[in-house]
Amino acid sequence: MTLAQIFEKIVGPEANVAFAAYDGSKAGRSDAIVRIEVKSPIAVAYLAQSPGEMGLARAYIAGHVDVQGDMYALLSGMARITLNDMSAKEKFSVARSLGLKPLLMRVPPPPQEVRRSALARLGSRHAKQRDAEAIHHHYDVSNTFYEWVLGPSMAYTCAVFPEQDSSLEEAQYAKFDLVAKKLDLKPGMRLLDVGCGWGGMVMHAAKHYGVKGLGVTLSRQQAEWAQKAIAEAGLSELAEVRHLDYRDVPETGFDAVSSIGLTEHIGKDQLPGYFGFLYGKLKPGGRMLNHCITRPTGTERTINKGGFINRYVFPDGELESVGHLIRQMEDLGFEIRHEENLREHYAKTLEKWCANLDDHWDEAVAEVGPGTARVWRLYMAGSIVGFERNKVQLHQVLGVKLGEHGEAGVPLRPALTWP
Repeated sequence: MTLAQIFEKIVGPEANVAFAAYDGSKAGRSDAIVRIEVKSPIAVAYLAQSPGEMGLARAYIAGHVDVQGDMYALLSGMARITLNDMSAKEKFSVARSLGLKPLLMRVPPPPQEVRRSALARLGSRHAKQRDAEAIHHHYDVSNTFYEWVLGPSMAYTCAVFPEQDSSLEEAQYAKFDLVAKKLDLKPGMRLLDVGCGWGGMVMHAAKHYGVKGLGVTLSRQQAEWAQKAIAEAGLSELAEVRHLDYRDVPETGFDAVSSIGLTEHIGKDQLPGYFGFLYGKLKPGGRMLNHCITRPTGTERTINKGGFINRYVFPDGELESVGHLIRQMEDLGFEIRHEENLREHYAKTLEKWCANLDDHWDEAVAEVGPGTARVWRLYMAGSIVGFERNKVQLHQVLGVKLGEHGEAGVPLRPALTWP
Protein backbone atom coordinates (compact mmCIF):
# COMPACT_ATOMS: atom_id res chain seq x y z
CA MET A 1 0.00 0.00 0.00
CA THR A 2 1.12 3.58 -0.69
CA LEU A 3 1.26 6.10 2.13
CA ALA A 4 -1.94 7.78 0.97
CA GLN A 5 -3.71 4.43 0.89
CA ILE A 6 -2.53 3.62 4.41
CA PHE A 7 -3.93 6.90 5.72
CA GLU A 8 -7.15 6.28 3.84
CA LYS A 9 -7.44 2.89 5.54
CA ILE A 10 -6.91 4.45 8.96
CA VAL A 11 -9.33 7.33 8.50
CA GLY A 12 -11.88 5.20 6.65
CA PRO A 13 -13.15 5.54 3.08
CA GLU A 14 -16.55 6.76 4.33
CA ALA A 15 -14.96 9.97 5.62
CA ASN A 16 -15.14 11.64 2.17
CA VAL A 17 -11.50 12.73 2.29
CA ALA A 18 -8.82 13.14 -0.36
CA PHE A 19 -5.25 12.20 0.58
CA ALA A 20 -1.87 13.30 -0.71
CA ALA A 21 1.51 12.23 0.67
CA TYR A 22 5.09 13.47 0.37
CA ASP A 23 5.98 10.36 -1.65
CA GLY A 24 3.64 11.55 -4.41
CA SER A 25 0.87 9.04 -3.71
CA LYS A 26 -2.79 10.03 -3.67
CA ALA A 27 -6.02 8.37 -2.56
CA GLY A 28 -9.65 9.16 -1.94
CA ARG A 29 -12.21 11.06 -3.96
CA SER A 30 -11.10 14.01 -6.07
CA ASP A 31 -14.25 15.93 -5.09
CA ALA A 32 -13.85 15.29 -1.35
CA ILE A 33 -14.83 18.10 1.01
CA VAL A 34 -11.65 17.64 3.09
CA ARG A 35 -8.06 17.12 1.98
CA ILE A 36 -5.36 15.58 4.19
CA GLU A 37 -1.73 16.10 3.27
CA VAL A 38 0.95 13.86 4.81
CA LYS A 39 3.92 16.20 4.74
CA SER A 40 6.87 14.25 6.14
CA PRO A 41 8.13 10.84 7.34
CA ILE A 42 7.64 12.05 10.93
CA ALA A 43 3.88 11.86 10.38
CA VAL A 44 4.30 8.21 9.43
CA ALA A 45 6.40 7.60 12.53
CA TYR A 46 3.75 9.12 14.78
CA LEU A 47 1.12 6.93 13.17
CA ALA A 48 3.21 3.76 13.30
CA GLN A 49 4.02 4.21 16.97
CA SER A 50 0.48 5.23 17.98
CA PRO A 51 -2.00 4.03 15.33
CA GLY A 52 -5.38 5.72 15.44
CA GLU A 53 -6.51 8.80 17.32
CA MET A 54 -3.29 9.68 19.16
CA GLY A 55 -0.94 9.18 16.24
CA LEU A 56 -3.08 11.29 13.92
CA ALA A 57 -3.48 13.98 16.58
CA ARG A 58 0.25 14.21 17.23
CA ALA A 59 1.08 14.39 13.53
CA TYR A 60 -1.51 17.14 12.97
CA ILE A 61 -0.58 19.21 16.04
CA ALA A 62 3.11 19.00 15.17
CA GLY A 63 2.38 20.18 11.62
CA HIS A 64 3.46 17.00 9.80
CA VAL A 65 -0.12 16.40 8.67
CA ASP A 66 -2.24 19.22 7.32
CA VAL A 67 -6.04 19.33 7.08
CA GLN A 68 -7.63 21.59 4.49
CA GLY A 69 -11.39 22.05 4.77
CA ASP A 70 -13.95 21.59 7.51
CA MET A 71 -12.43 19.82 10.54
CA TYR A 72 -15.88 18.96 11.89
CA ALA A 73 -16.84 17.29 8.58
CA LEU A 74 -13.64 15.23 8.75
CA LEU A 75 -14.13 14.10 12.34
CA SER A 76 -17.82 13.43 11.86
CA GLY A 77 -16.99 11.17 8.92
CA MET A 78 -14.25 9.33 10.79
CA ALA A 79 -16.01 9.18 14.17
CA ARG A 80 -15.04 5.54 14.65
CA ILE A 81 -11.42 6.70 14.93
CA THR A 82 -11.92 9.91 16.86
CA LEU A 83 -14.29 8.38 19.39
CA ASN A 84 -12.99 4.83 19.57
CA ASP A 85 -9.37 3.97 18.91
CA MET A 86 -8.40 1.37 16.35
CA SER A 87 -8.61 -2.33 17.13
CA ALA A 88 -5.44 -4.34 17.74
CA LYS A 89 -5.90 -6.09 14.38
CA GLU A 90 -6.11 -2.77 12.51
CA LYS A 91 -3.03 -1.45 14.31
CA PHE A 92 -1.04 -4.56 13.38
CA SER A 93 -2.10 -4.31 9.74
CA VAL A 94 -0.99 -0.69 9.49
CA ALA A 95 2.30 -1.32 11.31
CA ARG A 96 3.12 -4.21 8.99
CA SER A 97 2.45 -2.07 5.92
CA LEU A 98 4.64 0.75 7.18
CA GLY A 99 7.60 -1.47 8.05
CA LEU A 100 10.13 -1.20 10.87
CA LYS A 101 11.79 2.14 10.13
CA PRO A 102 8.89 4.37 11.33
CA LEU A 103 8.64 2.25 14.47
CA LEU A 104 12.31 2.86 15.30
CA MET A 105 12.39 6.58 14.53
CA ARG A 106 12.62 8.77 17.65
CA VAL A 107 9.73 11.26 17.56
CA PRO A 108 8.89 13.01 20.84
CA PRO A 109 5.29 14.15 21.33
CA PRO A 110 4.50 17.78 20.48
CA PRO A 111 5.24 20.20 23.35
CA GLN A 112 1.49 20.79 23.83
CA GLU A 113 1.11 17.24 25.17
CA VAL A 114 1.10 16.96 28.95
CA ARG A 115 3.59 14.40 30.24
CA ARG A 116 2.09 12.17 32.90
CA SER A 117 5.48 11.96 34.59
CA ALA A 118 5.50 15.74 35.01
CA LEU A 119 2.07 15.69 36.60
CA ALA A 120 3.05 12.82 38.88
CA ARG A 121 5.85 14.95 40.33
CA LEU A 122 3.20 17.39 41.56
CA GLY A 123 1.44 14.80 43.69
CA SER A 124 -1.43 12.37 43.37
CA ARG A 125 -4.31 13.14 41.02
CA HIS A 126 -6.31 16.18 42.23
CA ALA A 127 -3.79 17.23 44.86
CA LYS A 128 -3.96 21.03 45.07
CA GLN A 129 -0.64 21.76 43.32
CA ARG A 130 -1.40 19.25 40.57
CA ASP A 131 -4.91 20.65 40.05
CA ALA A 132 -3.42 24.13 39.79
CA GLU A 133 -1.03 22.97 37.06
CA ALA A 134 -3.82 21.18 35.16
CA ILE A 135 -5.93 24.35 35.20
CA HIS A 136 -2.93 26.48 34.23
CA HIS A 137 -2.27 24.21 31.22
CA HIS A 138 -5.72 24.73 29.76
CA TYR A 139 -6.96 28.11 30.95
CA ASP A 140 -3.79 30.24 31.04
CA VAL A 141 -3.30 30.03 27.27
CA SER A 142 -4.00 33.69 26.49
CA ASN A 143 -6.92 35.90 27.44
CA THR A 144 -6.73 37.46 23.99
CA PHE A 145 -7.03 34.02 22.39
CA TYR A 146 -10.06 33.23 24.55
CA GLU A 147 -11.66 36.57 23.62
CA TRP A 148 -11.47 35.59 19.95
CA VAL A 149 -12.88 32.09 20.53
CA LEU A 150 -15.52 32.80 23.18
CA GLY A 151 -16.69 36.22 22.08
CA PRO A 152 -17.65 39.17 24.32
CA SER A 153 -19.31 37.02 27.02
CA MET A 154 -16.03 35.22 27.81
CA ALA A 155 -18.17 32.28 28.91
CA TYR A 156 -16.36 28.98 28.42
CA THR A 157 -19.29 26.71 29.27
CA CYS A 158 -22.37 25.40 27.50
CA ALA A 159 -24.75 28.14 26.41
CA VAL A 160 -28.54 27.77 26.32
CA PHE A 161 -30.12 28.67 22.98
CA PRO A 162 -33.64 30.10 23.33
CA GLU A 163 -34.12 29.71 19.56
CA GLN A 164 -32.31 27.77 16.84
CA ASP A 165 -30.94 31.00 15.37
CA SER A 166 -30.01 32.71 18.65
CA SER A 167 -26.56 34.29 18.71
CA LEU A 168 -23.83 33.00 21.00
CA GLU A 169 -24.12 36.10 23.17
CA GLU A 170 -27.89 35.69 23.50
CA ALA A 171 -27.39 32.03 24.42
CA GLN A 172 -24.72 32.73 27.04
CA TYR A 173 -26.92 35.39 28.62
CA ALA A 174 -29.77 32.86 28.65
CA LYS A 175 -27.51 30.30 30.36
CA PHE A 176 -26.50 32.65 33.15
CA ASP A 177 -30.10 33.79 33.57
CA LEU A 178 -31.34 30.20 33.71
CA VAL A 179 -28.87 29.48 36.52
CA ALA A 180 -29.93 32.64 38.33
CA LYS A 181 -33.62 31.72 38.10
CA LYS A 182 -33.02 28.15 39.26
CA LEU A 183 -31.09 29.52 42.24
CA ASP A 184 -33.97 32.00 42.86
CA LEU A 185 -31.51 34.88 43.20
CA LYS A 186 -32.82 38.09 44.78
CA PRO A 187 -31.27 41.43 45.73
CA GLY A 188 -29.11 41.22 48.82
CA MET A 189 -28.36 37.51 48.52
CA ARG A 190 -24.81 36.13 48.61
CA LEU A 191 -23.63 33.82 45.81
CA LEU A 192 -20.51 31.64 45.69
CA ASP A 193 -19.47 30.66 42.14
CA VAL A 194 -16.75 28.00 42.17
CA GLY A 195 -14.59 27.55 39.09
CA CYS A 196 -15.89 30.94 37.97
CA GLY A 197 -13.83 31.36 34.80
CA TRP A 198 -13.76 35.00 33.68
CA GLY A 199 -16.48 35.98 36.15
CA GLY A 200 -19.53 35.83 33.89
CA MET A 201 -21.90 34.39 36.48
CA VAL A 202 -20.96 36.70 39.36
CA MET A 203 -21.22 39.73 37.06
CA HIS A 204 -24.60 38.59 35.74
CA ALA A 205 -25.90 38.00 39.27
CA ALA A 206 -24.63 41.37 40.46
CA LYS A 207 -25.86 43.40 37.46
CA HIS A 208 -29.27 41.83 36.91
CA TYR A 209 -30.23 40.52 40.38
CA GLY A 210 -28.44 42.78 42.86
CA VAL A 211 -26.62 39.79 44.33
CA LYS A 212 -23.24 40.00 46.09
CA GLY A 213 -21.17 37.38 44.30
CA LEU A 214 -17.80 35.80 45.01
CA GLY A 215 -16.13 33.80 42.25
CA VAL A 216 -12.98 31.71 42.62
CA THR A 217 -10.70 30.23 39.97
CA LEU A 218 -7.34 28.47 39.87
CA SER A 219 -6.39 30.44 36.77
CA ARG A 220 -4.50 33.64 37.58
CA GLN A 221 -5.11 35.02 34.08
CA GLN A 222 -8.86 34.48 34.46
CA ALA A 223 -8.94 36.20 37.86
CA GLU A 224 -6.99 39.22 36.64
CA TRP A 225 -9.20 39.59 33.55
CA ALA A 226 -12.38 39.21 35.62
CA GLN A 227 -11.40 41.77 38.26
CA LYS A 228 -10.64 44.31 35.53
CA ALA A 229 -13.96 43.60 33.80
CA ILE A 230 -15.84 43.93 37.11
CA ALA A 231 -14.25 47.32 37.77
CA GLU A 232 -14.97 48.55 34.24
CA ALA A 233 -18.61 47.50 34.61
CA GLY A 234 -18.93 49.41 37.89
CA LEU A 235 -19.78 46.22 39.81
CA SER A 236 -16.91 46.18 42.33
CA GLU A 237 -19.24 46.72 45.29
CA LEU A 238 -21.14 43.53 44.48
CA ALA A 239 -18.84 41.22 42.49
CA GLU A 240 -15.40 39.81 43.24
CA VAL A 241 -13.21 37.14 41.64
CA ARG A 242 -10.25 35.65 43.49
CA HIS A 243 -7.34 33.52 42.29
CA LEU A 244 -8.07 30.77 44.80
CA ASP A 245 -8.74 27.04 45.15
CA TYR A 246 -12.42 26.60 45.99
CA ARG A 247 -11.34 24.47 48.97
CA ASP A 248 -9.70 27.54 50.50
CA VAL A 249 -12.76 29.83 50.51
CA PRO A 250 -13.06 30.98 54.15
CA GLU A 251 -16.54 32.57 54.02
CA THR A 252 -19.70 30.60 54.70
CA GLY A 253 -23.45 31.18 54.99
CA PHE A 254 -24.09 31.73 51.28
CA ASP A 255 -27.65 31.84 49.97
CA ALA A 256 -26.67 30.06 46.76
CA VAL A 257 -23.76 28.22 45.15
CA SER A 258 -23.16 27.77 41.42
CA SER A 259 -20.64 25.37 39.93
CA ILE A 260 -20.57 25.84 36.16
CA GLY A 261 -17.97 23.65 34.48
CA LEU A 262 -15.86 22.76 37.51
CA THR A 263 -17.01 19.23 38.37
CA GLU A 264 -15.17 17.81 35.35
CA HIS A 265 -11.91 18.73 37.09
CA ILE A 266 -12.79 17.33 40.52
CA GLY A 267 -12.31 13.56 40.07
CA LYS A 268 -14.60 10.71 41.02
CA ASP A 269 -12.90 9.92 44.34
CA GLN A 270 -13.04 13.58 45.40
CA LEU A 271 -16.77 14.09 44.73
CA PRO A 272 -17.91 13.42 48.32
CA GLY A 273 -15.51 16.06 49.60
CA TYR A 274 -16.51 18.47 46.85
CA PHE A 275 -20.25 18.24 47.36
CA GLY A 276 -19.81 18.12 51.12
CA PHE A 277 -17.76 21.33 51.03
CA LEU A 278 -20.36 23.14 48.92
CA TYR A 279 -23.18 21.88 51.16
CA GLY A 280 -21.34 23.30 54.17
CA LYS A 281 -21.07 26.73 52.54
CA LEU A 282 -24.85 27.11 52.21
CA LYS A 283 -27.41 28.47 54.62
CA PRO A 284 -30.33 26.15 55.43
CA GLY A 285 -32.74 26.53 52.51
CA GLY A 286 -29.90 27.52 50.16
CA ARG A 287 -29.66 26.13 46.63
CA MET A 288 -26.76 24.68 44.67
CA LEU A 289 -26.71 24.41 40.86
CA ASN A 290 -24.19 21.97 39.38
CA HIS A 291 -23.61 22.34 35.62
CA CYS A 292 -21.14 19.92 34.04
CA ILE A 293 -20.26 17.52 31.24
CA THR A 294 -21.13 13.89 31.98
CA ARG A 295 -20.93 10.40 30.54
CA PRO A 296 -24.23 9.08 29.14
CA THR A 297 -24.14 6.00 31.41
CA GLY A 298 -22.24 4.68 34.38
CA THR A 299 -20.57 1.93 32.33
CA GLU A 300 -17.88 4.05 30.61
CA ARG A 301 -14.48 4.83 32.04
CA THR A 302 -14.47 8.16 33.87
CA ILE A 303 -10.96 8.96 32.62
CA ASN A 304 -8.90 7.89 29.61
CA LYS A 305 -5.36 8.75 30.70
CA GLY A 306 -3.87 7.92 27.29
CA GLY A 307 -6.52 9.70 25.22
CA PHE A 308 -6.25 12.97 23.32
CA ILE A 309 -8.45 14.98 25.72
CA ASN A 310 -6.47 14.03 28.82
CA ARG A 311 -3.10 14.43 27.13
CA TYR A 312 -3.75 17.74 25.38
CA VAL A 313 -6.84 19.49 26.70
CA PHE A 314 -7.95 18.61 30.23
CA PRO A 315 -5.18 16.89 32.21
CA ASP A 316 -6.68 14.69 34.92
CA GLY A 317 -10.21 15.52 33.74
CA GLU A 318 -12.84 12.95 34.74
CA LEU A 319 -16.45 12.58 33.61
CA GLU A 320 -19.08 10.68 35.60
CA SER A 321 -22.68 9.88 34.77
CA VAL A 322 -25.37 12.25 36.02
CA GLY A 323 -26.81 9.39 38.06
CA HIS A 324 -23.56 9.06 39.98
CA LEU A 325 -23.39 12.81 40.57
CA ILE A 326 -26.95 12.93 41.85
CA ARG A 327 -26.35 10.03 44.21
CA GLN A 328 -23.29 11.79 45.62
CA MET A 329 -25.27 15.00 46.12
CA GLU A 330 -28.08 13.15 47.84
CA ASP A 331 -25.73 11.23 50.10
CA LEU A 332 -24.15 14.52 51.22
CA GLY A 333 -27.53 15.99 52.19
CA PHE A 334 -28.86 17.77 49.10
CA GLU A 335 -32.45 17.21 48.06
CA ILE A 336 -32.60 17.12 44.25
CA ARG A 337 -35.33 19.40 42.92
CA HIS A 338 -34.59 19.65 39.20
CA GLU A 339 -32.38 18.12 36.51
CA GLU A 340 -32.04 18.62 32.76
CA ASN A 341 -29.78 17.59 29.90
CA LEU A 342 -28.50 20.36 27.61
CA ARG A 343 -26.49 18.09 25.29
CA GLU A 344 -27.69 19.62 22.00
CA HIS A 345 -27.03 23.11 23.33
CA TYR A 346 -23.36 22.27 23.87
CA ALA A 347 -22.99 21.04 20.29
CA LYS A 348 -24.39 24.40 19.10
CA THR A 349 -22.10 26.29 21.50
CA LEU A 350 -19.06 24.50 20.12
CA GLU A 351 -20.13 25.24 16.56
CA LYS A 352 -20.07 28.95 17.41
CA TRP A 353 -16.65 28.67 19.06
CA CYS A 354 -15.25 26.80 16.05
CA ALA A 355 -16.57 29.50 13.72
CA ASN A 356 -14.96 32.19 15.92
CA LEU A 357 -11.62 30.38 15.80
CA ASP A 358 -11.82 30.03 12.02
CA ASP A 359 -12.59 33.75 11.73
CA HIS A 360 -9.49 34.61 13.79
CA TRP A 361 -7.24 31.75 12.67
CA ASP A 362 -4.23 33.75 11.52
CA GLU A 363 -4.38 35.97 14.61
CA ALA A 364 -4.77 32.95 16.89
CA VAL A 365 -1.75 31.22 15.36
CA ALA A 366 0.29 34.40 15.85
CA GLU A 367 -0.90 34.69 19.47
CA VAL A 368 -0.52 31.13 20.80
CA GLY A 369 1.45 29.32 18.08
CA PRO A 370 0.30 26.85 15.42
CA GLY A 371 0.47 23.79 17.69
CA THR A 372 -1.86 25.18 20.36
CA ALA A 373 -4.24 26.60 17.76
CA ARG A 374 -4.40 23.15 16.12
CA VAL A 375 -5.12 21.51 19.48
CA TRP A 376 -8.14 23.77 19.87
CA ARG A 377 -9.35 23.27 16.32
CA LEU A 378 -9.18 19.50 16.75
CA TYR A 379 -10.63 19.36 20.25
CA MET A 380 -13.61 21.63 19.67
CA ALA A 381 -14.62 20.05 16.34
CA GLY A 382 -14.31 16.57 17.85
CA SER A 383 -16.39 17.62 20.83
CA ILE A 384 -19.26 18.66 18.55
CA VAL A 385 -19.33 15.08 17.25
CA GLY A 386 -19.26 13.73 20.81
CA PHE A 387 -22.27 15.75 21.93
CA GLU A 388 -24.22 15.12 18.73
CA ARG A 389 -23.72 11.35 18.99
CA ASN A 390 -24.45 11.16 22.72
CA LYS A 391 -20.91 10.17 23.67
CA VAL A 392 -20.99 12.99 26.22
CA GLN A 393 -23.80 15.04 27.76
CA LEU A 394 -24.23 18.29 29.71
CA HIS A 395 -26.43 18.26 32.79
CA GLN A 396 -27.68 20.87 35.23
CA VAL A 397 -28.70 19.51 38.63
CA LEU A 398 -30.39 21.69 41.25
CA GLY A 399 -30.08 20.69 44.89
CA VAL A 400 -31.41 22.27 48.08
CA LYS A 401 -30.00 22.23 51.59
CA LEU A 402 -33.23 21.69 53.52
CA GLY A 403 -34.22 23.79 56.48
CA GLU A 404 -34.42 22.51 60.04
CA HIS A 405 -37.88 21.03 59.54
CA GLY A 406 -37.39 19.78 55.98
CA GLU A 407 -38.56 22.91 54.20
CA ALA A 408 -37.10 23.37 50.69
CA GLY A 409 -38.50 26.79 49.81
CA VAL A 410 -39.24 25.67 46.26
CA PRO A 411 -42.54 26.59 44.51
CA LEU A 412 -44.99 23.80 43.81
CA ARG A 413 -44.44 24.35 40.07
CA PRO A 414 -40.79 25.48 39.81
CA ALA A 415 -40.71 25.18 36.02
CA LEU A 416 -42.94 28.25 35.86
CA THR A 417 -40.10 30.34 37.29
CA TRP A 418 -37.56 29.33 34.64
CA PRO A 419 -39.38 28.84 31.31
